[in-house]
Amino acid sequence: METVKLNNGIEMPILGYGVYQVTPEECERCVSDAIRVGYRSIDTAQAYYNEEGVGHAIRKSGVPREELFITTKVWISNAGEKKAKASIDESLRKLQSDYVDLLLIHQPFNDYYGTYRALEEAYKAGKARAIGVSNFYPDRFIDLAKFCEIKPAVNQMETHVFNQQVKLQEIMKKKGTQLMSWGPFAEGRNNFFTNEVLEAIGRQYGKSVAQVALRFLIQRGIIVIPKSTHKERMIENFNVFDFTLSAEEMEAIGRLDKAESLFFSHYNPEFVEFLINL
Repeated sequence: METVKLNNGIEMPILGYGVYQVTPEECERCVSDAIRVGYRSIDTAQAYYNEEGVGHAIRKSGVPREELFITTKVWISNAGEKKAKASIDESLRKLQSDYVDLLLIHQPFNDYYGTYRALEEAYKAGKARAIGVSNFYPDRFIDLAKFCEIKPAVNQMETHVFNQQVKLQEIMKKKGTQLMSWGPFAEGRNNFFTNEVLEAIGRQYGKSVAQVALRFLIQRGIIVIPKSTHKERMIENFNVFDFTLSAEEMEAIGRLDKAESLFFSHYNPEFVEFLINL
């Protein structure tokens, strides 16, 4: 498995398995399948309500904990230094681990500065091997990165062929922060799985649209965490290291970029109101 080196020297697999929208009932089975396929990086969150399933799967896997890379995230309702600190301990209990490999702030709302201080404390206490953020637009990211003590190792953002985050990736590189993609298949929006450019490139290599899209992000040095509840899709998503896109193919996919979200905007007050009241 290829890895990326985070800004504190920690090696993180560039390909992982995400459990967003995996039900608590299915999560243990899905993560167990993913580990058997070969995934060693698992991405969960407090707001997914499936940390316990992840914990059961990794405990039963037989894979040494140090060979796994586990990410979780602190939700908005647990913001603030004191509350976030308690929620981190609760996440560790559910995950049945003394530490996580990556600990993120899930959304830049409520007292996220207090939350980040709790993450820094967790890092210093050995409860997290690396810390960072998620869904931090350039303005919020620059602000936090300027005034925090420990620079974010990762910013997990909506990143796919239609929203490639080129500008944000450039900004983050200056701070030594790694871009991590959520929604690498855009959840099928914008006719993702029948895109003619991706299909044509895929035919050249005997690869699917999904595999081409993952390969594009990986070649840009972006961490990806595709999700599927089907083992055969997990296998397909995992098999993206046996081909390389040409410069011309990378440019062709690059032209698909619309540089805007297919999901939501933090600049939409109605959406923010919805999010902070979840």
